[in-house]
Amino acid sequence: MQQATDTLIDVANVSKTYGTLTAVNNLSFAVTRATCVGLLGPNGAGKTTMMKMIYAKCLRDVAQDSHISVFGRDPARDELSIKFLSGVVPQEDNLDQELSVRQNLLVYAKLYGMARGMARKRIDELLAFMELGDKRDAKIKELSGGMKRRLIIVRALLNSPQLLILDEPTTGLDPQVRHLIWDKLRQLKADGLTILLTTHYMEEAFQICDSILIMHKGVKVMEGPPRRLLAERIERHVLELRGPGTRERAEGLIHDPSVRVEHGAEAVRFFSNDSGALRSLVDQLGPGEYYVRETNLEDLFLRATGSSLDEE
Repeated sequence: MQQATDTLIDVANVSKTYGTLTAVNNLSFAVTRATCVGLLGPNGAGKTTMMKMIYAKCLRDVAQDSHISVFGRDPARDELSIKFLSGVVPQEDNLDQELSVRQNLLVYAKLYGMARGMARKRIDELLAFMELGDKRDAKIKELSGGMKRRLIIVRALLNSPQLLILDEPTTGLDPQVRHLIWDKLRQLKADGLTILLTTHYMEEAFQICDSILIMHKGVKVMEGPPRRLLAERIERHVLELRGPGTRERAEGLIHDPSVRVEHGAEAVRFFSNDSGALRSLVDQLGPGEYYVRETNLEDLFLRATGSSLDEE
């Protein structure tokens, strides 16, 4: 039976351990239908573990009071029904290298009991949608990395899922392919598909996510629409100072109390809602590598977690 509400995924008080390691710690969030929610965090934050629990994997050693509901169903008891309504794009490339594009998809279509004629029609439609129509007879080993990634998304869409789960969907792809995938995901969401993803790209989260959840060491540290979080949780402008002697140059500057300073491994950043206060700092600087810009999700992420996205 379908839920009466618009909530498609409901996660409440979820904790998960691997031996003595707590991978997810008392995590709660919800995903409404036809939206895109992004899980962000450094490596080891618990993002992939949480995603796997949602589609009925990694459910051992989950705390007893944890609650996960997907389509109103419990993944521990209704694994097959949840998977039948979902499409999953894993991090790894697990296509059969010796088969053609169409053969890979036909094999997968059999898992959903799709009639061959219907499967071929659906395959052709999706390959055209992902701009792979001219590659239907190509062997997998002949495809570029971006083509393989788009093909895995096609495979995840074969069963016309209500939920699409993507784990690092554009990692390692060039900007042109990344933007193409973003455009396709926007179209799918506009057509009513619900999307849950993890990503290492702040721009990706900003471009396609209606809401983001930032995790660190298994704990939720921040949640909400990207633009609202930027407006509420961090100053509007930043002066970024880089290059030799950065720390010494930064310590020699005189600034007013409206300026907040962050010392990073490779840069010192001065934050303020008053761009004039940052311009006064620029006037004190001699030649060197610095610039003033608007703050972005990367700045917010660093403030929330104290680490970069790829830091262990």
